[in-house]
Parts: sequence; C-alpha cells; structure tokens
Amino acid sequence: MSDPNQFVLNRKQVRKSFDRAANSYDKAAVLQREVGERLISRLDLVKIQPKRVMDLGAGTCYFSEALQRRYKKSEVWAVDFAGSMLTKAGIRRRWRRQPKRVCADACSLPCGEQTFDLVFSNLMLQWCLPLDAYLKEIRRVVSQEGVFLFSTFGPDTLKELRAAWAAVDNNAHVHTFLDMHDVGDALLRTGFSEPVVDMEVVTLTYGDFLGVMRDLKAIGARNAAESRSRGLLGRQRFKQLEVAYEPFRDSDGRWVASYEIVYGIAWAPKAPAPSSEPQSYIPVLPGA
Repeated sequence: MSDPNQFVLNRKQVRKSFDRAANSYDKAAVLQREVGERLISRLDLVKIQPKRVMDLGAGTCYFSEALQRRYKKSEVWAVDFAGSMLTKAGIRRRWRRQPKRVCADACSLPCGEQTFDLVFSNLMLQWCLPLDAYLKEIRRVVSQEGVFLFSTFGPDTLKELRAAWAAVDNNAHVHTFLDMHDVGDALLRTGFSEPVVDMEVVTLTYGDFLGVMRDLKAIGARNAAESRSRGLLGRQRFKQLEVAYEPFRDSDGRWVASYEIVYGIAWAPKAPAPSSEPQSYIPVLPGA
C-alpha cells in the first residue's frame, strides 16, 4: 500500500464492534485460533524465559491461557481495549492462575518502559493505524533483547469480498491491510532490530454467502473505516453483493473467503538501561 495513512479507522467504532461481539467471539473465531496456534508454535524457536509476558489484543484471553501454561513462572498480562471481551474471559475461563486483565489501547499502554520480555499479539495490528505510532509504543515497553511476536492480515485478505463490493458501489467496505514488507520497514523505523516477516494464505469456505458475512460480524470484524458508508445493508444490496460474489465460489460450490496471514518477529536491541525502575502500576479489571 503506497500510503497507509490514507486509510483511517474510527477507533470508537472498532471498540464498539468488539464489545458487541464478546458473546459470539469464541464460537466464531476459528481462524483466529488456528493462526494463534501457529504463532504460539514459533515460540519454540525463541530461547527466552520471560519474567513478564503481554498478550496484546487478548480478546477473551484464549492465548493468555496458553502463554500462562508455557511460561509457568511468568506474569502474563492480557491487554485489550474492548472491556467486554476481557470481562467475558473472567466469567467463562477456569484459570489455574489468572493473568492480569487490562483494558487499554495499544497506542497508550499504562506501564513503564522495558516492562515485558515478550509481547505476543495475534491478529491485532490490522486495527492499528497509523502503524508506526503503535509499534513505537510496543517498542517502548519491550525490555532489552526482548521479543515482539505477532500476526496480522496482509493485503489479499478478503479479496473476494473486496472485489464483490467494488461491483456494487465505490464505497469503502473492506479494510486496507499492510503488505508484509511495509510492516518490516515499520519495525525498523520504530527501533526494533532483525525483523523477520513471512506470510501464508488461509482459505475458509462456507455453505452459503450469509455464513461469510455472519462470521465477520460474530468476531467483531465490522467495517470501521472513516470513509465507510453509514447506510444499512438492506435486502436488495445484500442480494447484489451475493450475486457479485458468485464468481468466487469453488469447484464444490462453496463460498470462499481468503486471508493473507503475515507473521513477524522482532527484537529490542540491547541499549543503556533507563534511569528509573520500570513502573509496576497497571489498572487491572475488578476480579482479575
């Protein structure tokens, strides 16, 4: 993408969508769990024993629990800006040892410098534009020689839906996603070292077109672009969109939705220690 700043997200709308999706998220987040499992497996190559771990964009804390199991002696903090997601995690999960559940925006983390040895983020960065501002904040909280491990969506994500909408009108209905090379460059600009990024395409199929749209709604992946159309998707336009999507059905007649998954890992270089101790205060949700 030539200029990521041309695509602007409404942060209030993003938060509202994920808050609404708290009750349906776990059931619908099949792709998120699969990608997260693949991301977790990459920790086998990272030879660190972190004292503090952040699950950034934790949602309902599925991977906070996995990180707690992997690093039994570590403090795991589950951070998400949708409070309803974190509340749902506290109600539904049976923790042997609870992570700290923290409601905060990734662009303004309420903790001191160099607090975490590992920041893990599964499919969150696509909601973080402009990306540099968020990466600078993540870099701030990663300790010397600490690790940032993440996944995000690349530009071919939902290419079928994007093409179908283009046949219906000229409005922005599908988010713009950063190329993996743009992400790698942003990591270097914001002070990370030795970034490694790669990608793969994951394809989901559905028995009907409604299933495609229902899944996106259930995980909170609603259109939150500032340039989005504010009108409701009525029956007639829905039918137009369904017809435009027809060419993307596979040989078995199933409806296809493609996702380009970008994986990345980067390190915080060794540098002089900060002049003061990292802050230990962080606002924790009641009951966490």
